[in-house]
Amino acid sequence: MKPFKIAVAGCGSMANTWIRYALERQDAEIVALVDISEENARAAAQRYRLGCGIYREIDESIRISGANLVFDVTIPEAHHSMVTTAVKMGCHVMGEKPMACSMEEARDMVAAAERYGRMYAVMQNRRYLKQIRAFRELIVSGTIGKVGFVCADFFLGPHFGGFRDIMESPLILDMAIHTFDQARFIVNADPVSVYCHEFNPPGSWYKGNAAAVCIFEFSDGSVFCYRGSWCAQGAPTSWESSWRVTGSRGTAIWDGINPPYCEVVLPGQEEKFIYDAERVESSYTWDGREGHEGCLDEMFNALLQGRKAETDCTDNIKSMAMVFGALESAKKGQKIML
Repeated sequence: MKPFKIAVAGCGSMANTWIRYALERQDAEIVALVDISEENARAAAQRYRLGCGIYREIDESIRISGANLVFDVTIPEAHHSMVTTAVKMGCHVMGEKPMACSMEEARDMVAAAERYGRMYAVMQNRRYLKQIRAFRELIVSGTIGKVGFVCADFFLGPHFGGFRDIMESPLILDMAIHTFDQARFIVNADPVSVYCHEFNPPGSWYKGNAAAVCIFEFSDGSVFCYRGSWCAQGAPTSWESSWRVTGSRGTAIWDGINPPYCEVVLPGQEEKFIYDAERVESSYTWDGREGHEGCLDEMFNALLQGRKAETDCTDNIKSMAMVFGALESAKKGQKIML
């Protein structure tokens, strides 16, 4: 008997990575596919030659299949119902970001997972890259001294089509959580406040605001400045953003593509106008898998070891607070305490 019996909820294209991952594991089996469109579920079953049951409702799928783990790959609007139902019925949940469509829903989901003693962990695949791990190590090890200013630029122009084009705040609500979560991870601190101005630049093909500038204060006293646009064509940044972190002894740089590095001020230059600095290269110590697989490995390892995953809901809700705090600030035109 395999210990992990998985019900996959949501059988759209996003589920493919999750299904392929489950099929690789020797300790897991997919026992149910759940989707409001049975056609989607049947297509997934055929694609991966699955003989499991197909269901429209998560509670029915758990009850009949005996699932003890749910992959929640549904649309954000369904996450609250999916997660609270699953944990109440005794299942652990691993789900796609964002957690929920409001902080009220997110808090309720965290409370439900804790009430029923089940793990609910959220996909934050951009934490699981060897370069961001190396970048974080440069910073948390104290190489550049005490962190004071964290900057991230995100400028891309993807033409998705579909629901993003008509969202009210497509950049902040659908994408910025990746960069916000990366900032928390990189400096090992949590948000305290935010001021945000979001807008829709000329030439945008989005109905809602596709650009924003956010200023966050963090618990370690540092300031995080986010500049982003999802309708910026030409000279794109990477999907991982372009980062500059300044500290009391130097600056760390990562463009999201090339290896990160820092420049650290040399001692004994008190008489100089501009101090000289030496370049310090990063070292790669992360030996895990990258991307979605790396995050899923961490989630399963946490279950097997009886601990909270790095992206457990109790941690990820802090990144959600950055998203909804930024949206509230933009609407009110004022600084918001988180």
